[in-house]
Amino acid sequence: MTMSYACDAVVVGSGPNGLAAAITLARAGCSVLVCEANTTIGGGARSAELTLSGFVHDVCSAVHPLAAGSPFFKTLPLERFGLEWIQPEIPLAHPLDDGSAACLHRDVDFTAEQLPGDSRAYRRLMKRLASNWEKLANEFLQPMLHLPRHPLALARFGIPALWPASSLAKILFKHDPARALFGGIAAHSFLPLESIASSAFGLVLGMAGHAVGWPTPRGGSQAIANALANCLRELGGKIETNHRVKNLNDLPKSRAVLLDVSVWQFLRIAGQGMAAAYRRRLESFRHAPGIFKIDYALREPIPWKAEACRRAGTIHLGGTMDEIAASERDVAHGTIPERPFTLVAQQSLFDETRAPPGQHTLWAYCHVPFDCKIDMSDPIESQIERFAPGFRDCVLARHKMSGADLEKSNANLGGGDINGGAANLMQLIARPTFSPTPYRTPLRGVYLCSASTPPGGGVHGMCGYHAARLALREIFAKH
Repeated sequence: MTMSYACDAVVVGSGPNGLAAAITLARAGCSVLVCEANTTIGGGARSAELTLSGFVHDVCSAVHPLAAGSPFFKTLPLERFGLEWIQPEIPLAHPLDDGSAACLHRDVDFTAEQLPGDSRAYRRLMKRLASNWEKLANEFLQPMLHLPRHPLALARFGIPALWPASSLAKILFKHDPARALFGGIAAHSFLPLESIASSAFGLVLGMAGHAVGWPTPRGGSQAIANALANCLRELGGKIETNHRVKNLNDLPKSRAVLLDVSVWQFLRIAGQGMAAAYRRRLESFRHAPGIFKIDYALREPIPWKAEACRRAGTIHLGGTMDEIAASERDVAHGTIPERPFTLVAQQSLFDETRAPPGQHTLWAYCHVPFDCKIDMSDPIESQIERFAPGFRDCVLARHKMSGADLEKSNANLGGGDINGGAANLMQLIARPTFSPTPYRTPLRGVYLCSASTPPGGGVHGMCGYHAARLALREIFAKH
């Protein structure tokens, strides 16, 4: 007797990975249904008027080097569906207490020239890596257990990438600006900067900044999700919002199920039908630290002391490399740092759709221990005031989100963990299992495709793409 299927594949979650999985399946001729728990699509790529009418804020992700450089997204006509990238004049600025700022510019040589005493070292570190972005992006945006297509380029990346960021920066650079710039980028790892492989994040995001920029989407991150969704609909895929999945048995019958959910959500909805060893592995998977986020409506631009910060899309607030390392070390040990590493994005300087004329938005978050319940508004604002005296006088309204608030908005962000689990070396290799096909679960036809799988956090869609490719081979016999 032939089983009747409602569709070929069901995807749970409409974040960038879920939509990427659905598009990959639909392109191969599969009928696809996406089930989204929220009233709006997008997962970590959503926008909303969180403060005042007319001020458009990004609910989670805001700045998108990995989306602009995603090998999968580049195969899609997302511009035809309304996605427009805005490149700030300066992708990233890192102010220091003397009123100066170290900056990452698109041009490697120009960036190096602005780092006196460390120009040659910066150029030697980044120039070849940035020129090899296309090759390297395909290598590191997939499971680590794979046969490399570009082994020499990968080796040039991998050797410095394995170093702790604090050690690599102090070996390569002699002066605070270059060290601080690299340390701030490496701190996107949510790892102590003394951790093995923390340099990988500084290198990946640094070379991405040179190769593709650190752009923002016109109108907000929601534009990425909307473009992906419209691409899927053109291929015949369907999306249902307000469709929360509490158990796999709740889903329509299909040949394959792809889950853009964290490993902890998967444990809740998959039931007890998995092998004990696999369940234990998922139960031992470690969370990353969390974040505390504030969105601001501003009456005027921020009065940064460093002029370069007034022309930058993203700004890292943390002072010197040693200060950033101390802050990240505190967070890793479960301690609230006195001066937390704080990331801000000022999209409205370059995108007039974000705020009423003459007014502005600011997106800001700091790193905190996982599931932190403490209001970090004062430490965040003190860090901003430190480099922009008078900032508080610019504020019209605030919208705060703790880890619990983030989880309410998106169940994948439990405890404020925006990375789907810690990105230490072990959990980069075994994410969530030690396998060349870590998307496969013990349940026939059921695959994980969230940031809890390779290559991990970020808006790039590659987790969904790789999981869908595996499902196409194993379930649909399509290669």
